Amino acid sequence: MIVSEFIPKPYKSLLDSGSVAYSSPSNIALIKYWGKKAHQIPANPSISFTLNNCKTQTTLSFEKKTTAGFSFNVFLEGDLQPDFKPKIEQFFKRIEVYIPFLSAYHFTIETSNTFPHSSGIASSASGMSALALCLVQLESYLSPGISKAFFNKKASFLARLGSGSACRSIEGPMIVWGAHANITGSSDLIGVKFPYEVHSNYNNFQDTILLVDKGEKQVSSTVGHDLMHGHPFAEQRFEQAHSNMDALIGVLKTGDLKAFISIVEREALTLHAMMMSSNPYFILMKPNTLEIINKIWAFRKKTGLHICFTLDAGANVHVLFPENEAKEIQEFIKKALVMHCQNEQFIQDSLGDGAQPIKI
Repeated sequence: MIVSEFIPKPYKSLLDSGSVAYSSPSNIALIKYWGKKAHQIPANPSISFTLNNCKTQTTLSFEKKTTAGFSFNVFLEGDLQPDFKPKIEQFFKRIEVYIPFLSAYHFTIETSNTFPHSSGIASSASGMSALALCLVQLESYLSPGISKAFFNKKASFLARLGSGSACRSIEGPMIVWGAHANITGSSDLIGVKFPYEVHSNYNNFQDTILLVDKGEKQVSSTVGHDLMHGHPFAEQRFEQAHSNMDALIGVLKTGDLKAFISIVEREALTLHAMMMSSNPYFILMKPNTLEIINKIWAFRKKTGLHICFTLDAGANVHVLFPENEAKEIQEFIKKALVMHCQNEQFIQDSLGDGAQPIKI
């Protein structure tokens, strides 16, 4: 499937060498994406909060070469990462028609995260979006005059071809990915800003990420998505996602935090239910994940505060709450929940506005 809108006109000339750099955030889905079709098309729409502090910073250095094919090295936190090469090679193959200069350069990709890699915080989302942004930045030097709107649109399109949810990391604070009948402009090809009214209750919403297990996941998200093919509950799940998206549109407008909590927690648990009922089945939650969930429920019942949880494809817990309740909830987190984290580590985050270029 080729999308002609993103195929550039021939470049007049190529730069000999240089570097570009971008910082791109992670995101946390409220309505979950789990299961995909060919060409990185989602099986259902999703919506996410763009985060502010959890991000990947990537520098892409390029030098013109004369040999054929792709040539690149990848460094994470300064260490050469040959294990990353197959995924990036696959990404380059998918996007070469849209970024024709890929085989003209040797690239050095230097990347670092502000959070643990492959721990259930969307590192592939921030990583692939940062790389896509660097490539579009380089293209903007070769084809001057690209508008900011088109820049973000193409970066989101390319990022999706590297890691589906990466298309939701380009902008913020709330991004929809996947065609949905009741969201104008929604698309399977790119992430778009949520276009409707959002109540002030969600302004600067907080996300404390509890690092229950910082190790690499036993089952990757790529494998998990594939297991939705032939899953006995797949079609009902996809219908549920559409239904929950409709409900969330209203809840975001009215500011009904109780209804928001119900939708978000049900989505998180359904995501993991899909994993536990796939063939083969698997569990990414850990005992401490459940300890945290039960403590959150008990605290919410006791205090009436609007604290809730969501989960990504991993054991870590995202604790969501409104800014005006932050003081009490953060005290509870430090007193009762941090003890269940690996080395008592957690990340305090909040809604962010998306990716930013880095001056080098």
